[in-house]
Amino acid sequence: MKKILSAQWAGELISEAVAVGLIITFGDSAACMYLLYHPSPYLHSYWGLCMVWGLAVAMAIYVTGSVSGTHANPAVTLALAAYRGFAWKKVVPYCLAQVAGGIAGAGVVYLLFSPVIHAYNAAHGLTRAAGGAAAAFFTHPGLAVTPAHALGDEVILTALFLFGLFAITEQYNEMAPMANTSALVIGMLVALIGGSMGYLEAWALNPARDLGPRLFCYFAGWGSAAFPAPGDYWWVPIAGPLVGGLLGAGAYQLLIHPYLPARRRLRQTPAASEVRMGK
Repeated sequence: MKKILSAQWAGELISEAVAVGLIITFGDSAACMYLLYHPSPYLHSYWGLCMVWGLAVAMAIYVTGSVSGTHANPAVTLALAAYRGFAWKKVVPYCLAQVAGGIAGAGVVYLLFSPVIHAYNAAHGLTRAAGGAAAAFFTHPGLAVTPAHALGDEVILTALFLFGLFAITEQYNEMAPMANTSALVIGMLVALIGGSMGYLEAWALNPARDLGPRLFCYFAGWGSAAFPAPGDYWWVPIAGPLVGGLLGAGAYQLLIHPYLPARRRLRQTPAASEVRMGK
């Protein structure tokens, strides 16, 4: 039994790493195509880039959901521990596995696009140390956005994401997508946030999505452009999503969850009443 539990635990961590690796492999590859080619295949279709990120999230859920539940995001893991009974002892290992997956995914993207990165930097007179092509891997503040403003943005964007995610995955929500369609709807939620607010600072929403590729790039020649990054930005896509995730999930639990009709009906049945009374 102990071996089975140990194998399952290892499988969960592998699953989380694979999930983030898939998301970064597809998402950052799309970012390379968006940023490094001229003309960009996404030049007049930014929504297509958002959809790729959303589909990457959906694919990760379909691949790994049966093993670990596909948190694929430290902000999700933390919120599930705070509000939905996920074991606190698993939080740090899950988060480390997610970051490891981000590093691996960035490595795959680099393997694929390194000639394009080199050509892009050469054509524009850029170097990795100066941040050339870094935006294809990790996030930066957008036009007129300061790191302080970006922190607030990431809190709000991730709060919206977790608010929607908790609704989509709520067992008592009769309007939630049925069966396996929830993965696609979660992906659409990611695309929705990117399509409406993504230009602010590339809608990280996920500390592992930013930190994993940032770590890879630090050791792959980008150096201080990755850490600490201009304006010491590196911590913003970590702290913002963690705080925002707790706020958004908490808002759902406070504002929506107590009033779901299916949940209220269950609590009012005689059997449920007897259980609450200890009968």
